[in-house]
Amino acid sequence: MASHNDIVLFHYSFSPFAKRVVWYLTLRGIEYAQCMQPPALPREDINALGVKYRRIPIMSIGRDIYCDTRLILQKLEERFPTGALGASRADKRALENLLEKWTIDGGVFLRATQLIPPEMPLLNDSKWVKDREDFMGRSWAKADITRARPEAIAHMRDFFDLVESTILADGRAWVLDTQGPSLADINAIWPFHWLVNLQGALPPSLFGKERFPKIYAWLDRFDKAVKDSKQSAPKVTTLKGAEAIQYITQAEFAEPEGSVDAEDPLDLEKGQYVESWPIDSGFRHRDSGQLVALTRQEVVLKTQAKIGHRDIHVHHPRTNFRIQPIGGAKL
Repeated sequence: MASHNDIVLFHYSFSPFAKRVVWYLTLRGIEYAQCMQPPALPREDINALGVKYRRIPIMSIGRDIYCDTRLILQKLEERFPTGALGASRADKRALENLLEKWTIDGGVFLRATQLIPPEMPLLNDSKWVKDREDFMGRSWAKADITRARPEAIAHMRDFFDLVESTILADGRAWVLDTQGPSLADINAIWPFHWLVNLQGALPPSLFGKERFPKIYAWLDRFDKAVKDSKQSAPKVTTLKGAEAIQYITQAEFAEPEGSVDAEDPLDLEKGQYVESWPIDSGFRHRDSGQLVALTRQEVVLKTQAKIGHRDIHVHHPRTNFRIQPIGGAKL
């Protein structure tokens, strides 16, 4: 295993989803390498690995490529079980998982994107705006963003109220009343952290510290915990694109090849050619290949890197991803 645990994280610094993984790795003190990516397509490094998935981050461990932060965090919990941040009790795991679904799928992130400030300089960049429209499947014109803001503010105020008046209401420091931040905190905090730190996103009169003191104190504690962990965490290795591609394509697979669930309702078979893609965002970009494994949690496709031409295993979660056969070809 390489000094960076064979992990290469592809991301850009201001991605709120990437922060979920960076925070996790920092809090755990897990050594890793990173390959910084442009915020808009094309991302030639990822394309060179034969991966069509367009969202950030993705994480490689050896020649296994993991897409979507839900799956990435799950894999890190499994690969590094000692000191894992996930809950052990079933009732606490339930809240941990529900918070992840709420923030990602339950409307919090969607409403957060509608609070992008219309005066943000990036909205003057036609390339970036077009990229966001491809990513989200809706208009990012300034007029449309301005029109959607009042409704988004109303929803976001309700989300803030929920956290302030229920989860943090008893004065606890962390979501599961733990000694330090847990996976439940990472699952809950990221959209609130993003918006509070995005200048102009939230009207101060409705979202100030005096209205939500517990949330702001939670954000401050979390930032301090990450900062303190960073001081003792291993230094992050930054790889250039060519270095990352060479490293990954010369590595071994991190996981043994799995099997296809014979009881899965999709009725697919191992070796069948399939395509898989997210259906909530980034849905115009589909990965395809031979079906290596299919479980309740993930689908694994075998594709081939464009550089080095070695097999790569691309992992997608099942949640909000669609899988369908291509023709009828099998091995």
